[in-house]
Amino acid sequence: MKLIEPDIAALSTAKSLLLTPYGLTEDDLGHALGEIFQHKVNYADLYFQYTRFESWNLEEGIVKSGSFGIDQGVGVRAVCGERQAFSYSDEISVAALRAAAQATRSIAAQGAGRARVGAHAAKGRSRGLYVKTDPLGSLDSTAKVQLLEKIEQMARQRDPRVRQVMASLTGEYDVVLIARSDGVLAADVRPLVRLSLSVIVEQGGRREQGSAGGGGRYDYAAFTDEVLAGYSAEAVDEALINLEARPAPAGPTTVVLGPGWPGILLHEAIGHGLEGDFNRKGSSAFAGRVGQRVAAPDITIVDDGTLPQRRGSLNMDDEGNATQCTVLIENGILKGYMQDTLNARLMKTAVTGNGRRESYAHLPMPRMTNTYMLNGQRDPAEIIASVEDGLYAVNFGGGQVDITNGKFVFSTTEAYRIEKGKITYPVKGATLVGNGPDVLTHVSMIGNDMRLDGGVGTCGKDGQSVPVGLGQPTLRVDGLTVGGTGDH
Repeated sequence: MKLIEPDIAALSTAKSLLLTPYGLTEDDLGHALGEIFQHKVNYADLYFQYTRFESWNLEEGIVKSGSFGIDQGVGVRAVCGERQAFSYSDEISVAALRAAAQATRSIAAQGAGRARVGAHAAKGRSRGLYVKTDPLGSLDSTAKVQLLEKIEQMARQRDPRVRQVMASLTGEYDVVLIARSDGVLAADVRPLVRLSLSVIVEQGGRREQGSAGGGGRYDYAAFTDEVLAGYSAEAVDEALINLEARPAPAGPTTVVLGPGWPGILLHEAIGHGLEGDFNRKGSSAFAGRVGQRVAAPDITIVDDGTLPQRRGSLNMDDEGNATQCTVLIENGILKGYMQDTLNARLMKTAVTGNGRRESYAHLPMPRMTNTYMLNGQRDPAEIIASVEDGLYAVNFGGGQVDITNGKFVFSTTEAYRIEKGKITYPVKGATLVGNGPDVLTHVSMIGNDMRLDGGVGTCGKDGQSVPVGLGQPTLRVDGLTVGGTGDH
């Protein structure tokens, strides 16, 4: 096996957890790949993974539940043309690896498929986008409980109308090792933590909810008193604002999207449509449009997996390819798509380091990392002042998107009415309805305040979930349909 500018520390950790304890050597990995190549295939890889994870949950002032677990295993894949054969085992041993390789070879010979077996860095520089320590050990159990109790107390002290506080703390230590048929051996050690807070306030028999939180690829030490105070203020203030909210107006409206988390609309309505597999199959609204204008002239959108410590960042993707900053749309022109190895080869384009999978038991596919729109030139206050009658959407909850046509529906959790260039009062019940590619052409003003989200995003696709990041500056979108219960 050849190492291309490897991360020696990560490789040493991965071998110590995933190979040495089970009597496996690099020669065994080569033999397993050779087993697969007894049938004609284009490519094959082995994906070993070790994950330790924990979750602590507080409700009614008490940490009522906690969980801890370890998961490990190996996935074996063979690629022939457009077809992929895949098998996996949650047992790591010479015998299990050989059985998985034989099963994959058998599937490849028959066509394509997926099976479970067993009893139970490509080109690019070595990176250090995040620490390689285990975040679960950065605080003891008592300190983790105290951290949740502290943020609960801060939220209650924020306002006497707070009736209920729920908080959770999660951590993950993920180690992956990838061996490829082209001779590359790559490894990564990935920490990930997240703190989430939700509060319920009550006044005059009316109850409203607010939420906040964040995280990234670091350890629990990042959750300082200052950070906890910020989360508690954000959650409580959002809930209190909603106590005063009036019904949202309905109909075609000028909408100003706030910076940061409102980029979830960009992620869902546009980002997924720029993933390579949807475009290779012609099922995306952006298929076949590279080189064409798809957005307003000032819009540039990138997917960047190289941002230090961000939730969506990776030193390498789950195929051993270095992540990068990929320009998807530049000044309104579609430049390309996010690609994994399979789709890049079939579309005769470059790999972008976007091959991601939920675990060793899943096949990789093109997925986003941190997807965001770059800054424009406008002051956010100027954008608000330009709107005669409209909606200012600051925060979003859930939404739905149809990738084939880009149609979406998103609900706001914090929004305000704009009248004569001023923010006047909060509204609730507002949903934004539109078409992602169409919205890109109706952005008339772009702010200079680009912000990334706090580090809470999890993206789902084809039954697989992976951590992601997103962001955008303040945007003015003309003629967006708002669903609501009030008069416009």
